Amino acid sequence: MPNILWEPSADRAADTEMARFRAYFAEATGEDIPDSATLSERVLDDPARFWSALWDFFGVIGDKGDAPYLVGADMASSEFFPEGTLNFAENLLHLARPEDGSRDALVFRGEDKCELRWSWDELEAHVSRLHQALRAAGVGPGDRVAGLLPNRPEAVAAMLATVSLGAVWASASPDFGPRVVVDRFGQIEPKVLFACDGYWYAGKPFAIADKLAETLSLLPTVETCVIIDYLGKAEDTAAGLPKAVSFDAFEAPFPAQACEFVPMPFNHPLYVTFSSGTTGAPKCIVHRAGGVLLQHLKEHALHVDVRPGDRMFYFTTLGWMMWNWLVSGLARGATLMLFDGSPFHPAPGVLFDYASGEKMTQFGTSPKYLDGLRSVGFEPAPDHDLSALRTMLSTGAPLLGEAYDYVYQALKPDLHLASISGGTDILSCFVCGDPTRPVTRGVIQSAGLGIAVEVWSDEGSPVAKGEKGELVCTKPFPTMPIGFWNDEGRARYMSAYFDRFPGVWCQGDFAEQIEGGGYVIHGRSDATLNPGGVRIGTAEIYAEVARFSQIEDAVVVGQSTSDDVRVVLFVVMKSGSVLDEDLTREIKGAIRLGASPRHVPALILAVADIPRTKSGKVSELAVRDVIEGRTAKNSDALANPEALALFRNIAPVEA
Repeated sequence: MPNILWEPSADRAADTEMARFRAYFAEATGEDIPDSATLSERVLDDPARFWSALWDFFGVIGDKGDAPYLVGADMASSEFFPEGTLNFAENLLHLARPEDGSRDALVFRGEDKCELRWSWDELEAHVSRLHQALRAAGVGPGDRVAGLLPNRPEAVAAMLATVSLGAVWASASPDFGPRVVVDRFGQIEPKVLFACDGYWYAGKPFAIADKLAETLSLLPTVETCVIIDYLGKAEDTAAGLPKAVSFDAFEAPFPAQACEFVPMPFNHPLYVTFSSGTTGAPKCIVHRAGGVLLQHLKEHALHVDVRPGDRMFYFTTLGWMMWNWLVSGLARGATLMLFDGSPFHPAPGVLFDYASGEKMTQFGTSPKYLDGLRSVGFEPAPDHDLSALRTMLSTGAPLLGEAYDYVYQALKPDLHLASISGGTDILSCFVCGDPTRPVTRGVIQSAGLGIAVEVWSDEGSPVAKGEKGELVCTKPFPTMPIGFWNDEGRARYMSAYFDRFPGVWCQGDFAEQIEGGGYVIHGRSDATLNPGGVRIGTAEIYAEVARFSQIEDAVVVGQSTSDDVRVVLFVVMKSGSVLDEDLTREIKGAIRLGASPRHVPALILAVADIPRTKSGKVSELAVRDVIEGRTAKNSDALANPEALALFRNIAPVEA
């Protein structure tokens, strides 16, 4: 029997945006659609009809153009609404804007150092002034504007002003080093760069004037650098940099007025996002405006149940696609809860203080954060009022069963816990939550509506439920990227997603569809293990390791030997704990029992740290490269590249 941890009441399920859209679609098509499982099947029958119905259901501001609403000879060349026009910023600011413009649009906390609150009126005023300032700086449709910024309100305003002009936005986090920034922004040649004077982390200020000077020297296309004040040094920072001006001075000459929105084609470039860069130069992925808008409206409203007046939070930086995903919440009329800094400073409960004080309705985070809370035994205090919280989201890595248990036992029992998985590639989700269905331990609830997800064998055919394989998508969807920047003929784009199974999108995730519904992601395909020629995922090993309170962190890799691949597990021990023979034997026994004999590591070794990307993901490939004597690619993309040295010349691994 499935281990159901939560199930919505009949009244709660009926009072969701998913239920309302199901009724709307049933009436529009004249079909009997009794539940969301049936809806998931029906919408795949005619993708153009489904996405057109979504446009109408949400009342998207724009023009769909004439039918057909889906064209293209194959999946890779498909386009939705080829004659459609809209402006992304207009929809975020006006589609569900509250009548009372004095209500909160953006609320910001920067650890315990800063608080800001912008109303809808204030946000639109800043967007109007920045729109005029950018236009005066020569920015127009197709130009690129970049942000090296913390997750502050000014970042949201700068993005909205950029795309209101039909220009293209890209962003990174201010803790990125100059080479990492230039590897990304240098490829797209921005005309304007928004940056900050510094940022706070774990209570410490980090000024970035010197880093900015080096970065600007390597970005010759930047004609204007706009400095946002965070440490109280914006004026001084701007004075010391060429072509720089403070944020206040940049918008000062322009009075707030009715915002202008340039209508752009549905498939016009909106964002450039970047792959992690740990396996080569970062790919610059170009996303289409209309596709992102429709997909995010669908995910926020139907899969997360975001409604006008909700207070939506996701712990993210501007270096992660979840920031782009979060800001689209404005199109639902939600107040965005922004945060910058360490989620454990000044105490583990800082984000729950925020949730309680601001009455958050959606709380988004990562498995790493939940593991951190669990490891210190955090439970919300009696004075944490979480009554408004309806949904908790998690992404960035597989959410293991222990994390599900922790959420329902320690955080809140009546909660829709939605593990979601997609990626920077599509700026959205392949599999995600459903507020009308039960939550089963360790299982992602459903495929996204309109996303034809299947799990395939290496030979290119669907596997049975309960068998593992490649996560693929077999029908077009509107957040397929336009392509990669400077990819003549789309050769690299096609190679990345369509070479493995011609004509079918291959995401690169090792996955499983569960009998009875739902999905499990077992890790990235390129990080799967192959001992004895049998392909296994890493998630099963992490699930067993997570049960040991003595272990702080872990990474598992496959190491090539003369005639096979052996599994090697590295662990970071908690203070006061030691990896001895007894514990090693206990870990291996747990993996053997909980996963399989093939999952049992040949070696378990203790290290002091484990390399992670700047978005917090364990870099299994970098570890594998190092222990096999290769140089890890783009170590600058790691948050802690110094950790790689710990894996060089480890005697047991070399044996």
